[in-house]
Amino acid sequence: MVSPAIALAFIPLLLTVIIRCRFYFVLFYRAVMVRIWRDCVTGLSREERAYQYVLTHATPGDPDSILEAFDVWCSKVEFISNIGPKKGKVLDRMLMEQSPLTVLELGSHCGYSTVRIARSLPLGARLYSVEMDQRNAAIAEKIIRLAGFDDDTVELIVNPSDEVIPRLRSEYGLERLDFVFMDHWKKCYLPDLQMLEGSGLLGKGSMIVADNVLFPGAPKFLRYIRKSGLYEWKVHRATLEYSKGIRDGMAELVYQGIK
Repeated sequence: MVSPAIALAFIPLLLTVIIRCRFYFVLFYRAVMVRIWRDCVTGLSREERAYQYVLTHATPGDPDSILEAFDVWCSKVEFISNIGPKKGKVLDRMLMEQSPLTVLELGSHCGYSTVRIARSLPLGARLYSVEMDQRNAAIAEKIIRLAGFDDDTVELIVNPSDEVIPRLRSEYGLERLDFVFMDHWKKCYLPDLQMLEGSGLLGKGSMIVADNVLFPGAPKFLRYIRKSGLYEWKVHRATLEYSKGIRDGMAELVYQGIK
């Protein structure tokens, strides 16, 4: 049996751990515990609950209103790992500067970033958004159309990214990707980037933006871009969306081609 003196000696250490990790405890509670409880109570998925909130609090046909409703729900009701408003403004700026005509999004989830990207595109541009989960894709489709974007602006592709990328040229007629946004499984960042390189769809100046490269993190992806010599790159440091105290970052890559 542990003596009271030994137990007391561990109290400062325990308090230190709790204080240092408090933001992660809060994230775990909001992202996991609340989700499990509300899944059981409502019988709906978290994404379906988010859609219901947006449907009743946003103005149809107004992308800004859609995003604002999402931000309120994600910050005050339940946590969803969208890019969020702070990193979203960085993404907005890059899109405005690039004015891309052909955009690929890997990871639609429930459509937040899809709407954010689509509203910043120039006239005549097209966004191909890829989502492997059929239930999430169904929600994303509703959100995209609620925001006022039709099939001519946003095409939603429901399949895993590693199955879609090899078919972009043959089935979708793409010759070049001007802009790629990655926000799907972090373990897929590197193989999908290499697949895009091999596809011939990246040209000099093509931009790739990858979210959450510091948390949860994509270390293999970051190591590769450092060593490959194919990119000019930097990481925009920020905090995790809808959270405090958790450091994150978004990688910006500009393809330079094989030297």
